[in-house]
Amino acid sequence: MSRIQKALWIAAILASFVFAILKSGLWSEETPPTIESADFLPQFSLPDSSGKLRDSEEFRGRWLLVFFGFTNCPDVCPTTLAEAAQVLDDLGPQAASVQPVFISIDPERDLALGIDDYTAAFHSQILGLAGSPTATQAAADSFRIYFSREDDENAPDGYTMSHSPGLFLVAPDGQWLRQFAYGTSATEILADLKERF
Repeated sequence: MSRIQKALWIAAILASFVFAILKSGLWSEETPPTIESADFLPQFSLPDSSGKLRDSEEFRGRWLLVFFGFTNCPDVCPTTLAEAAQVLDDLGPQAASVQPVFISIDPERDLALGIDDYTAAFHSQILGLAGSPTATQAAADSFRIYFSREDDENAPDGYTMSHSPGLFLVAPDGQWLRQFAYGTSATEILADLKERF
């Protein structure tokens, strides 16, 4: 069999395969739903450092910037919170319509260390929440994020936390809008927000 015949034979098999998939309906021209386009209402119900329960419903009418992290985080958390703080500063008076929320994935240790002091170091408007393991997991599941404790002899207390690093934007009606990937600049986040106001 010549090289051309082999190429034609392979092309015929591939064409048959594609035709079979199209005929079966397993693939369509429509864009499959993704987390970026799917409608869902992420929720949390967690106490602040004073013990007051703060619920996502409380913030209806405001834009939420939600981040899951921990105070001993060496890089991702402080970088993301610094960008969120810069967004608030750049928004000026419009910052009143945005509520940044830092949800601890290491609540026991973060409360002991002082979660309010940690968030205030970035911006006074950032709200720190730390609840029970069950409530924390429920919030993480609602936002579809991952976190876990990992042993690390070089970290404080011998462990660190692995987690999804995204900053999540939730609309005033509670609908999830998008995730800003780690490293997204304050300028980019600000531009996105201003288009939505």
